[in-house]
Order: sequence, then structure tokens, then C-alpha cells
Amino acid sequence: MTDHVLVRRAALLSGAALLGAYFFLAAFSQIPLNPLKLRYYDPTTKVMQPYLAQNWMLFAPNPLSDDRGILARVKCNDDRVTDFYNVTRPYVERVQADRFFPSRTNRLVSGTISQLDTGDPILERLRNTEKEKPVMPLLPQEKTSRGAAENFLARFALTQLSSACTGGPAAVQVRVYVHELPQWSERKDSSATGKTNVQDLDWKEARTLK
Repeated sequence: MTDHVLVRRAALLSGAALLGAYFFLAAFSQIPLNPLKLRYYDPTTKVMQPYLAQNWMLFAPNPLSDDRGILARVKCNDDRVTDFYNVTRPYVERVQADRFFPSRTNRLVSGTISQLDTGDPILERLRNTEKEKPVMPLLPQEKTSRGAAENFLARFALTQLSSACTGGPAAVQVRVYVHELPQWSERKDSSATGKTNVQDLDWKEARTLK
């Protein structure tokens, strides 16, 4: 058996092992919550996040049902405050104009918006099932995750509004919107518009975002 054949077989076996490991972890990450999943949740998340994460957003019981994005305004050095600008709309239009090779930039924003209200999965389940009791406070790591998401959105918005002020903006504020689309049962109702939830984040000084 030649060296070429040995190398080829080793490459095929290595590739098959890596592919098999990926499919195993992808399937494991989607199984119902159980003691085994809790035990290996952190190692699995470290491997799958952020580029290999799996979800069921396109399928029942929780298909994608909202449109989300951000508006932003900036404060100039002379204390002038601009109007809100739709930061994500231009990227959505680029996706709609190019179906074969669309821009993925808008996913950076929509994914980070999800991070704002996504905490520890166990605690989130407890919060949702015990709504009548006092709200369980965020854990330190949840606060850190939310803070990182807010800073990313502010930094992204700042790059889109860098020319709004002479000398550059001094501060930026992000407004997050989530437009819940009408229910399937209302698909024939032309007056159904859904519901829009808006959240204004705190002002961020530009110098702290660089």
C-alpha cells in the first residue's frame, strides 16, 4: 500500500470523524431538556456557538414570526441631536435585491437583538412558569451578555452614522423594534398589521465604543 493511499484514507477517516462528531453534537443540542443535556450543556455550547448553532426557527411549533431591527440617533459635540435613522433597512433592501448572494450583515443585528433578552435557558423557563411571583433578577453572566449586546448594537449604529456630525458623533442611542407579524388566522384580513414593541437603550458615549 503506497503512502498516497494511506494519506488519502487517513484524510477520509478524519473527515468522516469530524462530520460525525458535528452531527452528533447538533442532534444532542436539540434534544429535550434532561439531566444529561444539563451536564454537557457548556461543552456543547462552546463547540456549536456562534457559527454552528442549530435552531427550529423555520419549523413548528415556533416558526419565525417577527421582523426586528434597530433605529439610531446621535448627539453631536454641539449638543445637537439628530432624528432616528433606520439602520437595518438598507441591508434588508440589499438582501431583497440579491437572492442568490445576499448580504448577511443584517443577521448580525437580528441575532444580537435576540441576545438582549436571551438569558440562561433554565432560569428563562422558571421566569416564564412563575410569572405571578417576583421576577428573578438577572445573573452576572446574563447582565454581561446583555451589556455586550447593547454595546455591539451601539457600535454598529455608530459606524452607519459616522458622518451625521461634523467631527463625528459624541454619543449614540439605539432604539430596538420587534414587529410581530399577524397571525396565520388573520392572513386574509388586510387591516391586520401585527404589533410592534419598541425599546430605547441607554445613550452610549462614542469614545467608549471604539
